[in-house]
Amino acid sequence: MNSKIKALSIAAALAASLGLAGCAADSGSSGGSTMPMNHGSSGPASTMMPDASAGYNPADIAFSQMMIPHHAQAVEMSDMILAKPDMPADVTALATKIKDAQAPEIDTMTGWLKDWNVPTMMSDHSGHGMTGMVDSEGMEKLKDAQGTDAVRLFLEHMIGHHEGAIDMAQQEIAAGKHPESIQLARDIATSQEAEIAEMKEMLAGL
Repeated sequence: MNSKIKALSIAAALAASLGLAGCAADSGSSGGSTMPMNHGSSGPASTMMPDASAGYNPADIAFSQMMIPHHAQAVEMSDMILAKPDMPADVTALATKIKDAQAPEIDTMTGWLKDWNVPTMMSDHSGHGMTGMVDSEGMEKLKDAQGTDAVRLFLEHMIGHHEGAIDMAQQEIAAGKHPESIQLARDIATSQEAEIAEMKEMLAGL
């Protein structure tokens, strides 16, 4: 499936999930969700879905809503490796670089979503199955690992994680409307492709 079709599929899924969110809000049943809502508007659907004159579209919303938790996991993995003793200098330098790049990008994307008056996560939690995310078992293994095993797991996890981010970025480039989001997607694709090459070299040297 090409990137444009995939991006449009994500946008369609977002539209459906936003419709469901509107129904849930009207019924008054939140199910204990902590998802932020805009209580100062006439209704969720009117603030969540942009009109044709807006400077952004559903693909832009989906990009930020999915990339925020994706980036957050990369920061979490970086923190794990930085907390371990006796890690190689090149690995800790890479982890620091990833964290320093992605943490501010989370803030940027969160700001866009707030400006657009939409939640910072998808209402149907679609992000849980996004490409490249490490499952809870994989995260526990990385948390517990030490020495070379920890380095290997970190690199393997992060390579797959970066590949998922690049896929998401390409979808935004193909279908997005918001210029700043598209530029961020280009920057993510470029920087993470370079980091994948770097990590593959490190992995080969273990």
